[in-house]
Amino acid sequence: MSIKLTDLAKSGGCAAKYSAARLEELLKGFVPAEAENLLVGLAPSDDAAVYRLDDERALVFTLDFFPPLVDDPALFGRIAATNALNDVFAMGGAPLLALSIAAFPESLPNETLAAIFGAADEQVRSAGAILAGGHTLRDEEPKYGLAVVGTVHPDGFWSKATARPGDALFLTKPLGTGLLLHAAREGKRNEDGLEEAYGWMTILNRAAADVLRPFEPNAVTDVTGFGLLGHAHELAERSSVRVELEAAKLPAMTGALEAAAAGVRTGGDRRNRDFAGPHVESDGVAVELLALAYDPQTAGGLLVSLPAGRAVVLDAAFAAAGLFLRRIGSVQAGKGVRLA
Repeated sequence: MSIKLTDLAKSGGCAAKYSAARLEELLKGFVPAEAENLLVGLAPSDDAAVYRLDDERALVFTLDFFPPLVDDPALFGRIAATNALNDVFAMGGAPLLALSIAAFPESLPNETLAAIFGAADEQVRSAGAILAGGHTLRDEEPKYGLAVVGTVHPDGFWSKATARPGDALFLTKPLGTGLLLHAAREGKRNEDGLEEAYGWMTILNRAAADVLRPFEPNAVTDVTGFGLLGHAHELAERSSVRVELEAAKLPAMTGALEAAAAGVRTGGDRRNRDFAGPHVESDGVAVELLALAYDPQTAGGLLVSLPAGRAVVLDAAFAAAGLFLRRIGSVQAGKGVRLA
């Protein structure tokens, strides 16, 4: 009798992330060791740490893992690998080496574990890196992900703390993975929407980053468990700017808005509202669009901030490459986030 992976998980994907508000509180008093070559650490934190080796090379280091959000083991391995690798692309880097972080109950068949590891290995290779080993524990709730090391030029990494007034804001994937997956678990499956979500969650942000790199964006982050509004709040706060988002321009996966209108919400939705809500103005926005903006994403797209004068050419470059891109707002002087 086959074991369903999602039956073993209390929550799955990036919706299982610890509360961003609680993380801020926990890390508030933590002072990392002083090191002049630590270019990005916890002050402020970003999508990955960056450590300078010399004038031409810096390491990008990240890790990410979570419980299963799908039952297909190969799909789970591919999504988990994509989510971890994308942190390196969000920093403008190139993955080099990855290690598996795994925790599985001993009741799972070997072929299930082999499918997870094998699909992750394929995705790591697609990212231009090598899966070189890892560490596995016994745990009744399955978990899988990667620790990833990449490289970037010390003067060329991207940060979420450097957006500037006058920038245009773009998103490189539509929203709705949390809503669609949770709706399916509640028996409200949308097959077309689920297949679309699976597709987006297994697309590496490598191609988008490659097209974006020559445009020298001011700030970049990826949209994952804290939702669009959570990550927009981080970008606004750390860049000391105001983010203006246009609700009508938020791209949604098939069926995501319908699920939101039907009252579907993940546990991550509430935590994201607790974290970002006090900093977000959203009067008059339809409840389903607001839910989409707070929805925790897994392996989401890049949120890009770059001078508005480059917007038309950027849009053309993404179109020529056959890649998704949607302009969703702007950066202004001030503070906070407004969704209107």
